[in-house]
Amino acid sequence: MIFNLLKISFESEILFSASRSSGPGGQNVNKVSTKVELRFNIPNSNLLSDSEKEILLVKLKNKINNEGDLILVSQEERSQLKNKEKALEKFYELIEKALTPPKKRKPTKPTQASKKKRLEEKKLVSEKKSQRKKPDME
Repeated sequence: MIFNLLKISFESEILFSASRSSGPGGQNVNKVSTKVELRFNIPNSNLLSDSEKEILLVKLKNKINNEGDLILVSQEERSQLKNKEKALEKFYELIEKALTPPKKRKPTKPTQASKKKRLEEKKLVSEKKSQRKKPDME
């Protein structure tokens, strides 16, 4: 899509910071800063149109702070480089998913066969329940 072409230019507006990670790694965790935090300021972006910015601010509001920074964290891997790649992957997937317009639903009608099947099933259930009743005493 369009985003494959813009990956290089988006990266000029993305800020990365690294810190010590929790999780697997043993002593490596205590020594090396492998956790990567990606920050992308949506309102100040030169690459997005105003309408795209509004869409992102609405759809991704849970991942955006008060300054308008989209924040993603990756700390699954033991290396900072791999975590940075994963964070970038997450970023592009999020942007692409948020900016892809939803498909419109085409209303459909049930087929004759499906109507008939539904009525037959209802009839069977009705018969089963009527057989549970006690017989009338006359």
